[in-house]
Amino acid sequence: MLCRLGGRWLRPLPVLQHRARDRPLAPTSTGGVKHSALPVWAVASVSAVGSGGPGSWYEALATSAPVHGTEEVLLGVHTATGLPWWACIGLTTVALRGAVTLPLAAYQHYILAKVENLQPEIKNIARHLNQEVAVRANQLRWSKRVARLTYLKNMRRLVSELYVRDNCHPFKATVLVWIQFPMWIFMSVALRNFSTGATHSEGFSVQEQLATDGILWFPDLTALDSTWILPISVGIINLLIVEIFALQKIGMSRFQTYITYFVRAVSVLMIPVAATIPSSIVLYWLCSSLMGLSQNLLLRSPRFRQLCRIPLTKSDSGTPYKDLFAAFYAKFISKK
Repeated sequence: MLCRLGGRWLRPLPVLQHRARDRPLAPTSTGGVKHSALPVWAVASVSAVGSGGPGSWYEALATSAPVHGTEEVLLGVHTATGLPWWACIGLTTVALRGAVTLPLAAYQHYILAKVENLQPEIKNIARHLNQEVAVRANQLRWSKRVARLTYLKNMRRLVSELYVRDNCHPFKATVLVWIQFPMWIFMSVALRNFSTGATHSEGFSVQEQLATDGILWFPDLTALDSTWILPISVGIINLLIVEIFALQKIGMSRFQTYITYFVRAVSVLMIPVAATIPSSIVLYWLCSSLMGLSQNLLLRSPRFRQLCRIPLTKSDSGTPYKDLFAAFYAKFISKK
């Protein structure tokens, strides 16, 4: 018996199964069974049983309220639009990144711009404080260690007062990470639940829909991308984002340099990881990375920064895209 939902005819399942371990094999069109296209480790965390089992931490995450809410959002978008799942994943990603992360990214740039504009005042305070501490140390015969600790303690207090005065503590710039990373995790886990058959809604299997709602070279969103086109694209775009950030920073500290190398390594390691998970998740990662790259470029626009009321800084350029291309060309193309 068929039922109609969102403009498509779907076959209801006789029994609802809410756990991946209850449905290890997927039915074929001939009535037989076939083994999952995913590697064993890719579904092991979903099929873990028992509250004390090795996969209990993932099971708790996969059945948590945030992941369930993300699943409801994806199902709601799919039902409301009637789009195939590949388009639904892309649309949901664009909507979330545009409505959530773009405003937070603009706020991050706003805080960082105010902090940058405080640097001349901070340097001036540091110079005067250093002179005062040197005079006091000479009068009271302080050791170099005591003088240094006194300088650092007072410098931290004065800088903190400046941040409070201008309401721009650097920690506020990290709010983007605290929102974006969990959202990325919840979306990935929700799509994994869909792709492994761990989620059903109103009598139909989302997994069966994903298996036929792909596009181009990945028609089955529950299977791996055997061509590696999606995984490699994810790695390249993430590396491009890192390089754009590195080209923007002149005279990076040792810590910033280490962080840049670490993120580069993570971007490369994401390629083999993405090659061993369902295409639905990799498609989401690709869409998210493309949006991240677009937002990074958009936030360089002087007009957009003015629209967001981001303060002007000395490092701002009137031709940011031209300067970026010139820096990229000098580093990667003209260099022999």
